[in-house]
Amino acid sequence: MSKKMKTMDGNTAAGYISYAFTDVAAIYPITPSSPMAEHVDALAAKGTKNIFGQKVRVIEMQSEAGAAGAVHGSLQAGALTTTYTASQGFLLMIPNLYKIAGELLPGVFHVSARALATSSLNIFGDQRDVMAARQTGCAMLCEASVQEVMDLAAVAHLVAIKGRVPFINFFDGFRTSHEIQKIEVIDFDDLAKLLDWDAVKEFRARALNPNHPVIRGTAQNPDIYFQSQEAANKYYEALPELVEEAMADLAKITGREHHLFDYYGAKDAERIIIAMGSICQTAGEAVDYLNSKGEKVGLLSVHLYRPFSLEHFFKYLPKTVKKIAVLDRTKEPGAIGEPLYLDVKAAFYNSDMNPVIVGGRYGLGGKDTTPDHVLSVYEELKKDDPKHGFTIAIDDDVTHTSLAEYPEDVDLTPEGTTACKFWGLGSDGTVGANKSAIKIIGDKTDMYAQAYFAYDSKKSGGITMSHLRFGKSPINSPYLIHNANFISCSQQSYVTKYDLLAGLKRGGKFLLNTVWSEEDLSKHLPAYMKRYIAKNDIEFYTVNAVEIAKELGLGGRFNMVMQSAFFKLANIIPIETAVKYLKDAVVTSYGKKGQKIVDMNNGAIDKGIEALHRVNVPADWANAEDEKEEAHDIPAFITGVQNVMNRQEGDRLKVSQFAEEMVDGTFPVGGAAYEKRGTAINVPVWNAEKCIGCNQCSYVCPHATIRPVLTTDAEKDAAPEGFPWKKTKAIKDYNFTIAVSTMDCLGCGNCAQVCPAKALDMKPLDDDLKAKQAYFDYAVDTTKVATKKNPMKKDTVIGSQFEKPLLEFSGACAGCGETPYAKLLTQLFGDRMMISNATGCSSIWGGSAPAMPYTKNEKGYGPAWANSLFEDNAEFGLGMFLGVRAIRDRIAADVDAALADGKGSADLQAALKDWKDNMAEGEGTRERADKLTELLEKEKGTDELLNKIYDERDYFVKRSQWIFGGDGWAYDIGYGGVDHVLASGEDVNVFVFDTEVYSNTGGQASKSTPAAAIAEFAATGKKTKKKDLGMMAMSYGYVYVAQVNMGADHNQVLKAIKEAEAYHGPSLIIAYAPCINHGIRIGMGCSQEEGKRANACGYWANYRFNPTLVGTDKNPFTLDSKEPDFSKFQEFLQGEVRYASLKRSFPEAADALFEKTENDAKMRLAGYKKLAGK
Repeated sequence: MSKKMKTMDGNTAAGYISYAFTDVAAIYPITPSSPMAEHVDALAAKGTKNIFGQKVRVIEMQSEAGAAGAVHGSLQAGALTTTYTASQGFLLMIPNLYKIAGELLPGVFHVSARALATSSLNIFGDQRDVMAARQTGCAMLCEASVQEVMDLAAVAHLVAIKGRVPFINFFDGFRTSHEIQKIEVIDFDDLAKLLDWDAVKEFRARALNPNHPVIRGTAQNPDIYFQSQEAANKYYEALPELVEEAMADLAKITGREHHLFDYYGAKDAERIIIAMGSICQTAGEAVDYLNSKGEKVGLLSVHLYRPFSLEHFFKYLPKTVKKIAVLDRTKEPGAIGEPLYLDVKAAFYNSDMNPVIVGGRYGLGGKDTTPDHVLSVYEELKKDDPKHGFTIAIDDDVTHTSLAEYPEDVDLTPEGTTACKFWGLGSDGTVGANKSAIKIIGDKTDMYAQAYFAYDSKKSGGITMSHLRFGKSPINSPYLIHNANFISCSQQSYVTKYDLLAGLKRGGKFLLNTVWSEEDLSKHLPAYMKRYIAKNDIEFYTVNAVEIAKELGLGGRFNMVMQSAFFKLANIIPIETAVKYLKDAVVTSYGKKGQKIVDMNNGAIDKGIEALHRVNVPADWANAEDEKEEAHDIPAFITGVQNVMNRQEGDRLKVSQFAEEMVDGTFPVGGAAYEKRGTAINVPVWNAEKCIGCNQCSYVCPHATIRPVLTTDAEKDAAPEGFPWKKTKAIKDYNFTIAVSTMDCLGCGNCAQVCPAKALDMKPLDDDLKAKQAYFDYAVDTTKVATKKNPMKKDTVIGSQFEKPLLEFSGACAGCGETPYAKLLTQLFGDRMMISNATGCSSIWGGSAPAMPYTKNEKGYGPAWANSLFEDNAEFGLGMFLGVRAIRDRIAADVDAALADGKGSADLQAALKDWKDNMAEGEGTRERADKLTELLEKEKGTDELLNKIYDERDYFVKRSQWIFGGDGWAYDIGYGGVDHVLASGEDVNVFVFDTEVYSNTGGQASKSTPAAAIAEFAATGKKTKKKDLGMMAMSYGYVYVAQVNMGADHNQVLKAIKEAEAYHGPSLIIAYAPCINHGIRIGMGCSQEEGKRANACGYWANYRFNPTLVGTDKNPFTLDSKEPDFSKFQEFLQGEVRYASLKRSFPEAADALFEKTENDAKMRLAGYKKLAGK
């Protein structure tokens, strides 16, 4: 039988294999496991049959706990059931894991193992999540590579069915789940031959069935519970041999042999590492290197971790071993060692072997672990007394756990392997192009290929680094590229921000997308790059991909230009062949969009090759001297931590830099203002003559990079030369300027789009506009331009924008629909805000290390922000509120006592009374607090009670408690909490950024997703209508509820926010937020316009329900939307890919679902009209 080779990642491999054995998949999205479920859903949508001849029934639940419950129920009903999860979500499944294991049900839980949130959230790989479930009674099977996932995931299903023990099948999140490899695919027919069909039949016969009724899940007392737990021991005793048999059976099909423990290395090894997961491949390279030098080392790779079979462990371990290092990818604070280490040590207790055994930690939170790090472990084992509890790949200068670096600098890249690294910007197409390249080379040639993509935590405007390897033999290097043959950079601005050429081999090739000529390169390239290029004989090429894309009509999508240039330079396959494959891929990807799009992309392929320019490197570059940097007064955190991390050099930071103020996860605010990334292609330029001073541009700006500034004549005259300004009718005392932070702007263009006077022009970010950053920097420097009293009411559109935004320069996507709302809230209440933020987009753009976009005003006040988890955010926010209230209630009691005793002057008594009478009022609270503080400072003296009140002065201000999150949280996983918190009647404000999908995990459907929308987990279009969260909250009668849409009505947003915050009770604001996941055809530069269109066609409605009007002669419900034109509804749907793609993919179902969506919207609006009395 010929091998079927395919290029895919670990998630796809697990999804593919699981599909074969699954009747029902109960799922919930979480990074990095979601693609497994998405692949299963996509296979079902295509009608793929499993080995039982059916499509898999996929059901998305409201949370991982719900998914585990559904898995449990489905298994009890006799359906083979699977789920896919990771991290915190997996922990939510633990109660059901005990149940499923206790009931001997053959479920399989595929886990892309990931770090857990402790003092911070981390979405990258380690094994803390699965280690938290090792006690549940599930078998645990681990894979080290994408090919192993394909092979051994099948073993998990086969043995779960035959052995009646559920399996946790896991592999490293991201490093294996997202690594793309060329692997051999196992055919479903071959898998069917390995299945114990009698065991399947017996499982289905044991299912709950009213024809054969039994009772399960009883309550048991101490008399029999213990015995019942021991009764299942025989199943666990039998399991290791069943796994070994299944591995042997699979090897007959694949030719790839695996065992419970795979040994690799010298047969007479004296030093051995024991580990599980992707590090085993890395360690394999180190083993080969050391053994080639005559050393005797080996590696024992653990596959079946639970049950831990001593028989098989000793069967494969060389008897010559003298020293063992056990590597755990987890941390158990306070334990004498991590889990695998303890198991290995215990294994030797009754053995006649007595090696030295030490344990160490590696790879927490996705920390890259290279062969050099593994070599340092083998080097440590040479010592008579090797260190226990060691760490690798970090510099622990506090508790000194780190091992010394390996003394040699080695490059273990196999001969014939080409390593390529690509620097890109999120959403510039670099990653997509590289995924295409890897599939072309992997699927179309006999070469092997590997790809891994590293990102920062920003959204679509963040940095991306693609690591691609190609070779004639399989590639077993699961770590980042540190020695490259080829490096490409798609962003000109990166040359001054990152060490782009680090690791580029002598004689290697460097490609830069730039507008610079050779003369410009000599002027602009930093000296370190010039020296490196000249001294290392680097072949340096440039291409102006931005200009080519613009000429072809592709806008900012220049990835195809860069891709063809790569194929030309890297010369991995003949360029003529590469062009053919590239153009074939264009037809596949864009054929449905029309011939014009195909032709444009084909043009980009041809131009990318033609326009390549090899730079004639001047000899004097070898002696280029670094320019002296200007000294700036910058906080130590920025220079010592943030700038290092932003240069992608955070791996070099020592433990001591996080050991004091930051040890509990605390980060300082305002760091984003120091980044100045300069990543926009075009930025707005202000035309003062046309401007009418409406401030709408600032109001809608997602990143707070365009602002109105007021200056006195003296301040204006002291400004940098050319500082623009004008006089306006509305503001007579000051000069008016619209200042643009050109180096922070992401170039979305929403400001220019909403400007009624067309006073903003989007122009390329050239050196001249970069220099004009000085205008903005001057304008926001309060030591040079004093803060002015707002000349307008701050709860108006114009007035709100004269307030400093305390959310600025976030990592949100260009054109983001969420951040303008959050920014506005900080302008209105930011100096006294407490924010609990659900995990999701808003927590990532709001709190990703190192640069915090939340900031403070000139007095040092600003939002205090924290994130707990995804599911508990409402409760977390309520807890914040209750904690503050408890302290303020104590102050109130002391104030009452001070008033009763007549403490202080008449002025102090009046201030105390004023504070007490209005302690629950937000309006004027800062002024009352300042006044009381001032008087207490003067009069407290040694008075114990007054000093006690004064010591609590941080609590004088009435805090504004906000609970932020997306629809995935509010409608689904956190809905129970949201409902309970709103029902509590407490004075908290819930703000939902409603993008109608799980934006942060990749666009999966939520209960906010309307019918007909295609989303992940709804590949054939969602069949059910959007949940009306607002109406549900209104049913309480005492919850303030509003639906708002900034694009449709600026004033209504402000009204709703003002009323909600002033209301002495719970409030809920649901805000329509256009999102990059929607695929908006007019572009994210028109996200505000898209919001406007949503209201105009009846897709969305704005309203307010104000409980303070209940019982008055006024209707508490106000429908703020104008009468929509439903004739435009279908046109609106077709303007977003999430709807339009349904018509292309499933035309037979599309029209009915589109009609349903429109009817759902009409019914919703009719309900609102009824409430409004219309």
